Amino acid sequence: MTKFGLSITGRLAALAFLLFAPLGRPVLAQIDPSGMWAVTFDEDRTERLAGAEIGDYLGLPINDAARLRVDSWDAAIVELPENQCRQHGSDYGWRGPSNLHIWQEVDRATQKVIAYHTHLSAYGAEQTIWMDGRPHPPDYAAHTYAGFSTGAWDGDTLVVTTTHLKENWLGLNGVPRSDLATASTHIMRHENILTVAVIIYDPVYLTEPLIRTIDFTAAPQAQMAPWPCEPVDEVDRPEGVVPHHLPGTNKFLTEFAARYGVPFEATRGGAETMYPEYQEKVKNMKLLPRLPKRPPAGPPPGSR
Repeated sequence: MTKFGLSITGRLAALAFLLFAPLGRPVLAQIDPSGMWAVTFDEDRTERLAGAEIGDYLGLPINDAARLRVDSWDAAIVELPENQCRQHGSDYGWRGPSNLHIWQEVDRATQKVIAYHTHLSAYGAEQTIWMDGRPHPPDYAAHTYAGFSTGAWDGDTLVVTTTHLKENWLGLNGVPRSDLATASTHIMRHENILTVAVIIYDPVYLTEPLIRTIDFTAAPQAQMAPWPCEPVDEVDRPEGVVPHHLPGTNKFLTEFAARYGVPFEATRGGAETMYPEYQEKVKNMKLLPRLPKRPPAGPPPGSR
């Protein structure tokens, strides 16, 4: 020690710490999500592997406009050539039967991360998450299945804001999501587990935000296969025919309620069906005659 408090050796050590500390772990503990990830189906397994049941809107905060549209939906619509290679929107694509690849784009001069890129095996869907602070485009800019995404770190969580999404769906039974929707995606890595929480805000079809989570497991040995898709005429239909149900004519809407002993009123969804308190209301609702349950979900479907 000297009369000034620190020895020369101590001062040099302090100076070295200040100079080289930035080379260590960032102060905000950012955890890089890059790598190969294998999807897990611990949540909503039946829906994600085999598709949601027709008429099952439980837990979805949809409004009357959404019900009117989804009640008219026919599953055969995906057979049309223009729909066979149609991607999921980037807000929903995480839930598909897809492995995931995430990688960084780094500026060579500054070595700062400009963007994260994602690739899902289903449809070869890709998303760019810009990390350089650029603004979102104006409202009139083109909408795509990926949308336009910017990211920022909130502690060790990568928060992604996505706008300019092309109209798509919230589930494989036709529940719609409009092109005015935005998504807030939270990507969280806990060692070898990646959790993706997606919050969807849709002023057209939702009365409250819809929150869903998906988990992936690190799979450094995984190989990402290509997803070739070429539309063909799968079914011989008269030209101009689009599978649909006119309002009030869809006879399949009650089957889910009858199979699982759920009141039909509850299957119509709405924000209140998301909350535990709704269980008390369900007890006083009328049930339909039971039908045989649906067979267990098999392996991921090839196209949906």
